[in-house]
Amino acid sequence: MAKKSRAHCSLNKKRQSEGRQHRYQSNKQKENRFETADIYMLHSNRAHLETIYSAPRSHRPLEAKTPAQKRYITAIRNNCLTFGIGPAGTGKSYCAAALAAEALEAGRIERIILTRPAVEAGEQLGFLPGAVDEKFSVYIDVFRDLLDERLGSGVVEYNLRHGRIVAAPLAFMCGKTFGRDTFVILDEAQNTSVGQMKMFLTRIGEGCKVVVNGDVCQSDIRGANGLADAIDRAHGLADVRVHQFNRDDIVRSGLVRALIDRYEVDG
Repeated sequence: MAKKSRAHCSLNKKRQSEGRQHRYQSNKQKENRFETADIYMLHSNRAHLETIYSAPRSHRPLEAKTPAQKRYITAIRNNCLTFGIGPAGTGKSYCAAALAAEALEAGRIERIILTRPAVEAGEQLGFLPGAVDEKFSVYIDVFRDLLDERLGSGVVEYNLRHGRIVAAPLAFMCGKTFGRDTFVILDEAQNTSVGQMKMFLTRIGEGCKVVVNGDVCQSDIRGANGLADAIDRAHGLADVRVHQFNRDDIVRSGLVRALIDRYEVDG
């Protein structure tokens, strides 16, 4: 009787082992079926992301299209705080986002923070459906497109999920400190108040990289302009550069240059 019991127990163990092996092989087959999907690998020793596969992206290094862009790129690389001011279409946002993506991919930084004031012409953020992050994504889509181009959409999605790319309204910056492993871009800064700009600039910690972009001629707020005020106050400080673009630096299209000329005449 004891022999039968031991034989029965041994048979059960054998079946359990065969079942585990079958499940393991089944899981491996499932993994192989997804080999064409986006796959990401984080190398902790180099602290940056590599991809086995990602959406098509530009592999060309960032190249300035104008002498003004070249000076702007140099200013960002060599200073802690850079103000990029001037009309639309000069490449302020593109150059800043491309440099941030380059630094993240190379492992020189751990996080990109994208922010802007939640100010629109004639509308309010609360009228849009969804949670705050869903509402705000509408206003940061331009950076999503730029980062997708430089890193690939799969890499950007991975970093968004893991907090290595953060997009949030300017008000959410209160209480934060930008550390040395952070690249921060404040866009549409002409729509900040003096108090908002002071709050943002006093988040700057040692060794971080901060870019503030805007056009003081296109403010959608009433009262003192935080961008213009900050430029006046920060001018001449060490590790701060104010870079001015003008009408001749517009690269978006010739039509944009012509339209801006007409609007400036009317203004």
